[in-house]
Amino acid sequence: MPKTIIATESAPAAIGTYSQAVRVGQTVYLSGQIGLDPVTGTLVPGSEAQIHRVFANLKAVAEAAGGSLAGAVKLTVYLTDLAHFAKVNEIMATYFAQPYPARAAVGVAALPRGALIEADAVVVLE
Repeated sequence: MPKTIIATESAPAAIGTYSQAVRVGQTVYLSGQIGLDPVTGTLVPGSEAQIHRVFANLKAVAEAAGGSLAGAVKLTVYLTDLAHFAKVNEIMATYFAQPYPARAAVGVAALPRGALIEADAVVVLE
């Protein structure tokens, strides 16, 4: 199957050797998003703002691919401090509805640009 590269100005441009997302058939693989403001390219301050920005960025990429977060089947969340996990759950519930995607949460030592959270997703187009 051919690959289609997904890109949108509504989410931060890739800051490395990757695409914002890649579509293969009806499946879209969204690259990890950190809390970068897509307009300024800077990290938003604070854990809560970063969590919101990460999910907003994923939403923008999913929509650019012709889907939505409702089609998410897998989500991986990376946190530099697992103490933020409860806040991730709280905020995630405002971006995703039941049935929720499968999810993993991973504690990591560091993330690009000093981010506190990163998340990637797999979305199936409806």
